[in-house]
Amino acid sequence: MKTDLRAISPNDLSAFLLAHGEKRFRTGQILRWLWKKGVTAIDQMNDLPTTTRELLQEYFYTRHATVAITRESRDRTAKLGICLHDSSLVEMIIIPSSRGATACLSTQVGCALRCQFCATGALGFTRDLDHAEIFDQVLVARDYLATRNTPLSNIVFMGMGEPLLNFDNVLAAIHYITAPTSLAISPSRVTLSTAGIPPAIRRLADENTRVHLAISLHSAIPTTRDRLMPVNKRYPLDQLSGAITYFAQKTGSRPTIEYLLLRDVNDSPADAIALARFCRAFPVKINIIEYNPVDHQLHAPSPPETRDRFVQILDNKNIIVNLRRSRGQDIDAACGQLANKLQS
Repeated sequence: MKTDLRAISPNDLSAFLLAHGEKRFRTGQILRWLWKKGVTAIDQMNDLPTTTRELLQEYFYTRHATVAITRESRDRTAKLGICLHDSSLVEMIIIPSSRGATACLSTQVGCALRCQFCATGALGFTRDLDHAEIFDQVLVARDYLATRNTPLSNIVFMGMGEPLLNFDNVLAAIHYITAPTSLAISPSRVTLSTAGIPPAIRRLADENTRVHLAISLHSAIPTTRDRLMPVNKRYPLDQLSGAITYFAQKTGSRPTIEYLLLRDVNDSPADAIALARFCRAFPVKINIIEYNPVDHQLHAPSPPETRDRFVQILDNKNIIVNLRRSRGQDIDAACGQLANKLQS
């Protein structure tokens, strides 16, 4: 039975080649084709001898994600529906900026966390993506942006799924995204966003990946966060605060708190004060995010005057705070919206 060529480790690939009479340096050639050039077929590895390619084809296969659908917004945000080898669909968002573009990657088919405001939660959880399927999204983004003469400037793990519940595959993907022998994207340009899994946050700090950490908090009041994000019942705010503090101290970095403003839910002065109090334990910056409405949801964006008052309270507490405008509303750019509509 054949094996996925990208599923085996470099050491195992090297051992296989040596056992079949191939030179050791062939391993590096094959890895460059797979993880730097992103070829989709063994036949495309044209600096390998024909006999070597035939050997690989006898024992291995390659599989790659394809673009099933593309939607482009008036503000140049794009949402791509990515079809995986088993016909599962995940989403990737590409957000342009003055410096290039950010690719927002998915890590799971669906999501088990069922956050109240997120369209992905309505899909339920199907499976994890393997590291190659995560990596493929970067190749898709790179190719998409090349046709628009725009560089890929940043990577964000903030698409469908909870990255820290697919820890090993996400870290393997980060390795191939950032390795000098692969895509060589600087870890400083990679952000991992999590709903808050304290044991995995601590493990991420210990792994020394040097990527940025973003926490989707959305409320610092326990009862409110319980309702918005059921994960808070398993990992309450005091555990999350301890893990963020550990990460900041271990890595010397400043995590980001992501806070989605929802009208009459988490946008009061009391909510802002609770958020400021939560953030006293560690160096932090806060991104206030405007809500991108989801079909059939009860939530609505906060009015501008409420939003501005919320930001001002945080600013008065000497906290770094940025306002992130909603993007791609005309193309269902809230995570999970496209997949929901295609499956309905």
